[in-house]
Amino acid sequence: MLTYRFRLYPTKKQEQTLCQSLERCRFVYNTLLDWLKQQEKPNRYELQNRLPRLKEQHPELKTVYSKAIQYEVYRLFSNMKGLFSSKKKGRKIGRLRYKPDHRFRTIHYNQSGYKIVETGKRLDRLHISKIGDLKMRMHRPIDGDIKQVVIKHYRSGKWYACIMVDQQKTIKKHPVKKAVGIDMGIKFFLSDSNGHQLENPEFLKRSLKWLQKRQRTLSRTIKGSKNREKQRRNVACQHETIENRRNDFLHKIARYYVENYDVICIEDLNVSGMIRSRLARYISDASWSKFKQILFYKAESAGKTMVCVNPYNTSKEHHFGLDIDRDYNASLNILRRGLEKLGRGWSEFTPVDIRPLREQELIFVPASLVVETGSHIQ
Repeated sequence: MLTYRFRLYPTKKQEQTLCQSLERCRFVYNTLLDWLKQQEKPNRYELQNRLPRLKEQHPELKTVYSKAIQYEVYRLFSNMKGLFSSKKKGRKIGRLRYKPDHRFRTIHYNQSGYKIVETGKRLDRLHISKIGDLKMRMHRPIDGDIKQVVIKHYRSGKWYACIMVDQQKTIKKHPVKKAVGIDMGIKFFLSDSNGHQLENPEFLKRSLKWLQKRQRTLSRTIKGSKNREKQRRNVACQHETIENRRNDFLHKIARYYVENYDVICIEDLNVSGMIRSRLARYISDASWSKFKQILFYKAESAGKTMVCVNPYNTSKEHHFGLDIDRDYNASLNILRRGLEKLGRGWSEFTPVDIRPLREQELIFVPASLVVETGSHIQ
């Protein structure tokens, strides 16, 4: 499954209808949760059979596409399944909570209720049942069979369509010729076994002063006022800008490694545990987990191999007694462990001349260059 995300440009009337549909789907979810708490044993089919009666009691629900309302049953039990899964892993969990308006942001159209109309112009159209034709910026063609469309409302006020497709194609595995080990860090976003080191762009840190200023202005506004809502959107837009810059950076770096290597070895870091330390903000800003996720799905779609290795002592095990850069040494150990995990010999991929990584051999790529021009690591 692959998801395409396209920006929507609804009219004021359409936006009002979308907001009403969101609110009514939220009402259905909270009502279903109330019924679920009254059951001795969770019964999905019983809740689903109550929906027609709920529509009779609340006629306004008929203005929402029926499949979108039925999906709320699936969403409820999917959330409950996620809680049980966390409990099995030994985590402390609470009960399912009612959804407030700021935590309910999506409408799901599963299998039907949508249609894409290509106009040949800058903006195409997405027809949504009970809402109408929404202008959509489809910046790339869709490859695959559409299975589901999710309409999402962001805190910044923007609307997006997340189109999930099933691509029926066979992915051919590439022969292993080039391998690389990647060590993640804070000072350097990554260091690889070929001697490349990439500076951490620190997107949050670079925008922190401006973000704090907007946040202080928001805290001084009166609750419930139009100025507060306007400033809240300004803060949300700033957070969205930071996220977009970070995602752009992660996608470009992941694409570089997928295009140039057949085997990519990376540490299996416990980020959720590390984020509890005093370095939480810096780790979150680096987004190691998201980079790993992007790297995995790009490698899988390209037929490349990803290997996760145990990060224990990767920086302390030295090669041949040489005093080399700590991060470079870690990347070599990650590569060795990854190749051992695959059952391949270390000698097949070891550089002919392993020597200390000198200062002039460190390759620094300014974050601004990578983000703004899309240049690859050279």
